[in-house]
Amino acid sequence: MKEKWLMARHGSWDEVKPRITTALESGFDCVVVDRKNVERVRELGSIKVACFGEERGAEDMLIIGDGEGNGSQSLPADLAASRDIALARKAGNPTAGYVVIKDKSYEELAVALGKHVDYLLVVGTDWKVIPLENMIAGLHGSKVRIISCVRSADEAEVALTTLEKGAAGVLIDTADLSEIKRVQAVVERSDVQGLELVEAVVTEVKQAGMGDRVCVDTTSLLVSGEGLLTGSQSRGMFLVQAEVEESPYVASRPFRVNAGAVHAYVRVGDKTRYLSELKGGDEVTVVGRSGATRTATVGRVKIERRPMIYLEAQVGEGRISTLLQNAETIKLVTPEGTISVVDLKPGDRIMAYLEGGARHFGMSIEETIVER
Repeated sequence: MKEKWLMARHGSWDEVKPRITTALESGFDCVVVDRKNVERVRELGSIKVACFGEERGAEDMLIIGDGEGNGSQSLPADLAASRDIALARKAGNPTAGYVVIKDKSYEELAVALGKHVDYLLVVGTDWKVIPLENMIAGLHGSKVRIISCVRSADEAEVALTTLEKGAAGVLIDTADLSEIKRVQAVVERSDVQGLELVEAVVTEVKQAGMGDRVCVDTTSLLVSGEGLLTGSQSRGMFLVQAEVEESPYVASRPFRVNAGAVHAYVRVGDKTRYLSELKGGDEVTVVGRSGATRTATVGRVKIERRPMIYLEAQVGEGRISTLLQNAETIKLVTPEGTISVVDLKPGDRIMAYLEGGARHFGMSIEETIVER
């Protein structure tokens, strides 16, 4: 997920407090402040606090860049003699580097500094895309997260969509509260990715006795056609819709997905997890009929013993399966709408996701594994 940072380092507390409050309300991840305001920020709410300096203080993250990075000290001819890099090496974790990209030499400093910090905050001057592309390419394979410093939501959108990955987040420097809120919307849109869903043809449906099933209650309201991808095989999963529809027996619960048996996999980002592993505070990937995805947080997980239905379907040359609770309220997404598991029959078409490669600890790998 892309990160949202706020620059609130300059100005009196009365000036920066409304910005910080707006950032908290908008779900920002980090705020950069003067050290004298660290505890004041923590009194407002729970958010990561970062400060510029050469040694650690009470902040959660130290930012190194009040020297060569911001241009107040000249760059050495050889970056091996860089003071900022030397400070980063001894600072420990977590640490961020800060560089204003004035020309090619500062771009080179950013790439070198990025290899010694957890985050790299980069500020453009008369550039937009190309230097960011160069830094993303230069730091490819490293663990550093590049945060692009921007002054508007429009600039944030450019930074987040550069190349295939874009920046890992943005740091907005503005006193405009509405612009802070707009950045939140931009980041949410950039997190929406797409999966290519396919139609699976049901081949078998049968009662499967009693089993422990998992209800995933999220902190988001899902809509018709949205749910979680779950299944008995990690290579193929069914789109189980949230309980968004009214029923004669129970009110709608659009935050809930009755996702399947405890053994089943659930797709989370580009990995898989077991449904039985999920707990409050975890993230899951909500998927829509079109394949659009978004992230939701798990509020709680309910595991209860219930009667189950076994479902098997044909996808391409292979077959995938799952077990779901035998109840009218559990519905699978179809190309045109939804269908309850109790109404499923061979020949019905339902939406599924098929992936090449086996899984090892949730990561996709090229390996031959037979799952029945």
